[in-house]
Amino acid sequence: MYQQGLKGIVAAQTKISHIDGEKGILIYRGREIRGLAERLSFEEGAFLLWRGYLPNAEELQEIKTQLLQNRGLTQTMTTVISSLPEEMDMMSVLRTAISAEGSAVYSWKPSVDQAIRLTAVIPTIIAYRSSLISKRPFLEPNKKLGHAANYLYMLTGSTPSKAVVNALETYMILTMEHGMNASAFSARVTASTESDLVSAITSAIGTMKGPLHGGAPSGVIDLLEEIGTPDRAESVIREKLQKGEKLMGFGHRVYKTHDPRAIALRNKLMEESGADSSLDLALHVEETAIEVLKEVKPGRALYTNVEFYAAAIMKSINLQAELFTPTFTASRIVGWTAHVLEQAENNVIFRPQSEYVGEIL
Repeated sequence: MYQQGLKGIVAAQTKISHIDGEKGILIYRGREIRGLAERLSFEEGAFLLWRGYLPNAEELQEIKTQLLQNRGLTQTMTTVISSLPEEMDMMSVLRTAISAEGSAVYSWKPSVDQAIRLTAVIPTIIAYRSSLISKRPFLEPNKKLGHAANYLYMLTGSTPSKAVVNALETYMILTMEHGMNASAFSARVTASTESDLVSAITSAIGTMKGPLHGGAPSGVIDLLEEIGTPDRAESVIREKLQKGEKLMGFGHRVYKTHDPRAIALRNKLMEESGADSSLDLALHVEETAIEVLKEVKPGRALYTNVEFYAAAIMKSINLQAELFTPTFTASRIVGWTAHVLEQAENNVIFRPQSEYVGEIL
């Protein structure tokens, strides 16, 4: 049976995650993410996806130490990154730098230790390249900071506020994994040939780079900047809807009700209410937009998606638009590596058929 894009075709069985778009549910390893993300650290979320269970205190300290110890760039990586053209986009830089990591260490089969190394080094690659482009000194990873906080530190040069760290960390947990999406499938296909983990992740990064998959939430940033202050929210939203414009950050291709990731992220931001004006504005805009949408488009289930709050977080830390998708990648690397590890457990090469529709002469 031919199905364009393999839509609806089951290509693998997995214990990593489950999505129920009709009910608005996302599950990581048997646990619903809506409540989970609000109380976990990045390190705990990664351990859960890799190992299948939550770490005890000793295991948590061990993975924190491993991630910290693996943040550094190799000399080969710095040489390669420094030699790349200035106009090269960050996703292409990531793809090339990760390729430079390839060595005999990454031969088949993949391991959690390999996954930890790649997860730890991606934020450093982004920060190192950013420092080169902006002509500022590179800040070495801060050993006193957790994974998300250290990423912000390397990018901004200062210790970030608790509110912003909590928001970014929650976002990264919520976007670590999302089923058999295009990039996860790409990673599994490459791994199914018994290629190494670096090759599989390079494939995934190349897939994420496409605007139909890992596109940046720049439209939401534009909306929030146009609104500017809470008192303008209703008038701007009504004007856009009257003109027939799409309200960026609302609605999702998979979720037909509330995006559970958006709910979890909103709950986390509400805990920090008053600590950051950009995040507070996003909370107000969402509340206003939902009410106006109910009035203007009755019967339509249009709710905020995770990209709405992702944009608010990126705006709050003044992250440049070209770093949105790379930051997404810095979280999704966990899911990709989890899929490759699972693929290796019971590997069969992917070999779908094609239907010939050309001429026979």
